[in-house]
Amino acid sequence: MLVEQLVFFPDRVVGTPPPGVEERWITTEDGVRLHAWYAAVQNPTATLVWSHGNGGNIAGREDVLLALRERGLAVLAYDYRGYGRSEGRPTEAGVYLDARAAYDSERARGVDPRTIVLFGESLGGAVSIHLAGERPCAGVAVVSTFTSLAAVARRHYGPLAMLAGRRFDSLSRLPLVRVPMFVAHGDADEIVPFSLGETLYAAASEPKQFFRAAEFGHNDVFAAPGLLAAIAAFARFAVGRAPT
Repeated sequence: MLVEQLVFFPDRVVGTPPPGVEERWITTEDGVRLHAWYAAVQNPTATLVWSHGNGGNIAGREDVLLALRERGLAVLAYDYRGYGRSEGRPTEAGVYLDARAAYDSERARGVDPRTIVLFGESLGGAVSIHLAGERPCAGVAVVSTFTSLAAVARRHYGPLAMLAGRRFDSLSRLPLVRVPMFVAHGDADEIVPFSLGETLYAAASEPKQFFRAAEFGHNDVFAAPGLLAAIAAFARFAVGRAPT
């Protein structure tokens, strides 16, 4: 469909996992085989289930994956269907199934949901918010995420924004998120306006944290000083608050 073509920009370039990162395969409920990387750490503070943005794939954020591991976080980064080495073709319903499968794969390995933080970048933030309404977790951390696809489309496509309908409507899903939430956004974001990050944060329930990446845009936001440390600190906070 036209909307899927405007939303998803799959990158099929295959990367090799960096040293110490495990390659995994995950099968979804509808039988699609997904490719994933798992960065392990001894006695992790938390496990991040990472849903990436609409462009690229997990290989494009290798440096962030390793930096999060260095901060005591175990990270499962997976590619949506149609991205990297994963099978299939991306759709909204499909990427929700992919996130659920990634989460469930960690639970099947014995990871306590009270130590899982759902982590999403851009489109992946919408995926993580959706997943938080379906699966228990300690917290949700989103970076450069929008309120809805239509809100972003109005910025870039004008009248064509109506084609987005109610797709990836994170604002309507927020009442289902009953765990701590972390929202980070670059105030120079040229793709997802900073105001959408502010609106998303304002609509979230307490406890919540906001990180303003001053003078950073959409694709360089992880280089913002203090952001990765703030994500790690939030994960510790969220896990520490989880009921025993």
